[in-house]
Amino acid sequence: MSESVGHIDPSNKKIALLISILALVLAFSETLGKSAQTAALSHNVEASNLWTFFQAKTIRLTVLRTAAEALEAETAAKAGDAVKAQIDSWRKTVARYDSEPETKEGRKELTERAKQAEAERDRAMAAYHHYEVGSAAVQIGIVLASAAIITGYGLLAWFAGALGVLGVIFSLIAFFAPTAVHLF
Repeated sequence: MSESVGHIDPSNKKIALLISILALVLAFSETLGKSAQTAALSHNVEASNLWTFFQAKTIRLTVLRTAAEALEAETAAKAGDAVKAQIDSWRKTVARYDSEPETKEGRKELTERAKQAEAERDRAMAAYHHYEVGSAAVQIGIVLASAAIITGYGLLAWFAGALGVLGVIFSLIAFFAPTAVHLF
């Protein structure tokens, strides 16, 4: 009886090693997935802030443009130099609100920046989803490998290994080309 208690099946050592490898892959996948999720949230906030800034610029631009046109219409025939200077000043400000390449805070530049932040958000979300699928595959693989030890069915260990490989593949897709495969 003491012999059977002390005996360790060599295949169990291999399965235990498989479980360790799967756990390592799971740790990386979960960590990178959380990082991708955080990046997606950050880029979403950035895009939202840029679009809000764009809207504020649009409102200011519209108010100044309207004021310039109204003042010009009211004083069309009798406008003095001071009124013309004010109208010109407002029009220059309107043009600056529309495009300000130096600060990248004109409406045109804000649009480009907001679209870039949205693209980065979408890429990070795609990566996050792939990491989640990879993590799920590895978790199921760990469960199957554990069941293989308990039941002695070697086929479960093979399925566990296959799911581990699938988890690695999805993690690599998430890291290198998250938008290449569309699952959701």
